[in-house]
Amino acid sequence: MLTEKKYRFSNLLNTRIGFFLLVVILFCVKTYIVYQTKFTLGVKGGLQEFILAINPIPAALLTLGIALYFSGRLSYWLMMIIDTLETIWIFANIVYYREFSDFLSLGIIKGSGNVQNNLGKSLAEIIHFSDFFIFLDIIILVILLAFHIIRIDAEPFKKRYALLISVLSLILMGGEYGLASSDRSGLLTRTFDNNYIVKYLGLNEYAAFNAYQTQKESATRSKAKASDMDSILKYLKHSRAKANPVYFGKEKGKNVFIIHLESFQQFLIDYKVDGREVTPNLNKFFHNKNTIGFDNFYHQVAQGKTSDAEMMLENSLYGLPQGSAMVTYGAQNTYQAAPAILDQRGYTTAAFHGDVPSFWNRDSTYKSWGYDYFFSSQYYKTKPSYSVGYGLKDKIFFRDAANYIQQLPQPFYAKLITLTNHYPYLLDKQNTDFPATKTGDKTVDPYVQTAHYLDQAFAEFMSYLRKSGLMKNSMIVVYGDHYGISNNHRPAIAQLLHKKSITDYDLAQFQKVPFMIHATGLKGGVNHAYGGEIDVLPTILHLLGDKNNNTIQFGTDLLSKQHDQRVAFRDGDFVTPKYTKVGSDVYLTKTGKQIHPVGKQKTEIASIQNHVTTELSLSDRVIWGDLLRFYTPKGFKKVDRKDFTYQYTKALENLKNAQKQHPTSIEAKNGGKSTMSLYKTDAPELK
Repeated sequence: MLTEKKYRFSNLLNTRIGFFLLVVILFCVKTYIVYQTKFTLGVKGGLQEFILAINPIPAALLTLGIALYFSGRLSYWLMMIIDTLETIWIFANIVYYREFSDFLSLGIIKGSGNVQNNLGKSLAEIIHFSDFFIFLDIIILVILLAFHIIRIDAEPFKKRYALLISVLSLILMGGEYGLASSDRSGLLTRTFDNNYIVKYLGLNEYAAFNAYQTQKESATRSKAKASDMDSILKYLKHSRAKANPVYFGKEKGKNVFIIHLESFQQFLIDYKVDGREVTPNLNKFFHNKNTIGFDNFYHQVAQGKTSDAEMMLENSLYGLPQGSAMVTYGAQNTYQAAPAILDQRGYTTAAFHGDVPSFWNRDSTYKSWGYDYFFSSQYYKTKPSYSVGYGLKDKIFFRDAANYIQQLPQPFYAKLITLTNHYPYLLDKQNTDFPATKTGDKTVDPYVQTAHYLDQAFAEFMSYLRKSGLMKNSMIVVYGDHYGISNNHRPAIAQLLHKKSITDYDLAQFQKVPFMIHATGLKGGVNHAYGGEIDVLPTILHLLGDKNNNTIQFGTDLLSKQHDQRVAFRDGDFVTPKYTKVGSDVYLTKTGKQIHPVGKQKTEIASIQNHVTTELSLSDRVIWGDLLRFYTPKGFKKVDRKDFTYQYTKALENLKNAQKQHPTSIEAKNGGKSTMSLYKTDAPELK
């Protein structure tokens, strides 16, 4: 009896339909294993478990079923090719998800050329040996075919049966979507979280939906019209916050420094390793009597990471649910960004970055934002020892940037983007004088070492500002752009936070990043208001005395008594002083206790969720439709990209001419002599 069953099974495998079913089963099994072991999809309850188990089946039948329309060997090898391509797609998502807690999108793939630097080193750190096991079934199947253990069925497979399998796959997809919608209403219309789409529908369906969304976004611009601004203006009319009279105009006419701390999280402030402060200089700065330090400030980035942070910081527009707005819409859209606003108020505007100008499409986007100057890697002396990871080491970068800062006519707006504290947290021995943490996670443990180096570089730059006289006439804004340690490192995060285990609530609070505003004479202290990067621009403008009541900004002044303390995350979750929502779970923000809202609580949370969803959607419409081209607020002139050039020779010539016309730079005030002798650094590469 057993022998007969084996014979029947062997015969089945030697038919095309039998081999096809074997490939489908193996593919679905490995996909399910990946869902459970490589992703954190938040599956809860029997229905979600069932949906997760079956969601690879419809797409596998549809895609692998293509091979059934062909005859002979071609049919078999097409199955192998399709299986391999599908597996490569899964592998790529495993690697991407491990670091970014999200899935690959067309926007990220198209923009990958803008984030290519050090990619090899990053991948080497992210990829795990176990990831390659997903190719094991393909290798086995190829061997079985190559050694004729499974024989190729030369008999033609009837096209109507192939068509039947294709139709069946579509029917199953519809049924699966119906099940998913019963558990999660508005799955494809009201969610910003890609985890939901993959959990309920699958990776292939997510890719298809993402492609559809991308095409839809492209079509949105051509269909957009001026009246589309009406709902935006109506919403913002009721959400603007009046300036706090105590702070309004307090820093009027001062220079503005934006110090961008790469991958720097709030938990590092006052954090110690082996009894030593990781960031002693930033700690002092945070607690300085002339610094307003926010301890409930969150990053709000998605796939665009740093570029999302810049978009929010300088435009008060959210990044996109997929891809990077700077990459996709940086050159073609109209903006009302901080550099343009301040340039039209008499400021010189400049950005500083120690890597290639094309990184995140900055060389194009900054023209749309109205930056007078963009000092990228071509403006700095370079040697192999000067760079690590994604560009110039911070100590060298700050020193070289100071050479151009001293030449900027005052008042100026200058943004400096640090790089050394970027994943994978590489630093040579001669610059490492701080112990790594001992979590056992190779990604996490060196994080404090590069953060400590950044802290030293920051201190050197602050010292120069004091000695040169710039400090007393400047407002210094310091912020962390996004997380440095992703949520996929739960055990290590628990150790860093000195907890046995962590909840989704803990991870939500772990998304806090520093935000500090320092100026001579400013009344400082720790401010407990809840806010995020979307709120920075209106806060800065009010401090500079600019009411700015009519530009399109979705954030509100953090110092205003009317400040909206609802912090929206790009996936639709949120944090408020009262509630923290992560997926379908809700926690009390003050205690971290999970609740099951009913009555008044349920109504309050629904209201907050509606606000968050509406705001994200409206911001997306502004970017997708390029709606700001239809709206020019009073007192603002649209940016003409042709007015700006970042070509090295021409830009330096423009800077010289600007100094002659406006001899207000710190160098000019020093009798035309350089102030660089005041800059002291212990960077060993410069000795």
